[in-house]
Amino acid sequence: DEYQWKGPFYFIQGADPQFGLMKAWTCGDTDNGDDEWGEEIKLAEQAVQAINKLNPKPKFFVLCGDLVHGMPGTLWRKNQVQDLKNVLKNTDQDIPLVFVSGNHDVGNAPTRETIDDYCQNWGDDYFSFWVGGVFFLVLNSQLFFDSSQCPELKEAQDVWLDEQLAVAEKQKCKHIIVFQHIPLFLEKPDEDHGYFNLEQSVREEIMEKFLKAGIKAVFAGHYHRNAGGSYKGLEMVVSSAIGCQLGEDTHGLRVVVVTEDKLVHRYYSLDELSSQGIEKELLDLLAKQK
Repeated sequence: DEYQWKGPFYFIQGADPQFGLMKAWTCGDTDNGDDEWGEEIKLAEQAVQAINKLNPKPKFFVLCGDLVHGMPGTLWRKNQVQDLKNVLKNTDQDIPLVFVSGNHDVGNAPTRETIDDYCQNWGDDYFSFWVGGVFFLVLNSQLFFDSSQCPELKEAQDVWLDEQLAVAEKQKCKHIIVFQHIPLFLEKPDEDHGYFNLEQSVREEIMEKFLKAGIKAVFAGHYHRNAGGSYKGLEMVVSSAIGCQLGEDTHGLRVVVVTEDKLVHRYYSLDELSSQGIEKELLDLLAKQK
């Protein structure tokens, strides 16, 4: 049923609730300073309440990684995970949750064990799904960043991705959209490699593959600021965090409207989305072509 286009819809993208980072960042100890996350709990609750009030409802709510700050095996991780689950349980039951793994979720150099642990808590680290004629791919970008501890898992994801793109080609979907944690790039496709983007040769290979497959956009987080750009028509959308801000942006969520021929998106502060909801311009796009 979901293979068929039925008219415009929208979804909500959030990133980096990262329970524990605000305290760790403030005290200058990002390895062990994450022993409090009351601030992040409040922000995540505000995000859930804002989403629950939206009318019409979004098709789903995707969280693009770094769900908690505690790396695998660290002291506070289990409590952070439990507290985030407790907040997310209050999401309207008609709004499915989609989870994307980030570096804090599976480790900077993931292993089979850290990925298994993530999957037990949040579901598969990569998968695909259809909504109203649109094909969505969720990727584990940490395997693109450093797969030295689990090369066979990176290879498995690569093979799977090629298979999925072949399926998408056969199905003649309206759009293909990718979710991952680490952006391909922040502003320019040829920018230097750093902590917040993928290494250049890896990036080029993925961008070409995505372009050839007709992928419209890649949505990511990780940067704790809003950014983005495009590569020959492939849009890279980097959304700031629900949690700790590292730039001038506000704690927020991105509303993404999918129409027959394009994607229109806007980042809202949590306060804005809570008090005003989605602006008329985006609601009008949803009302069209029904």
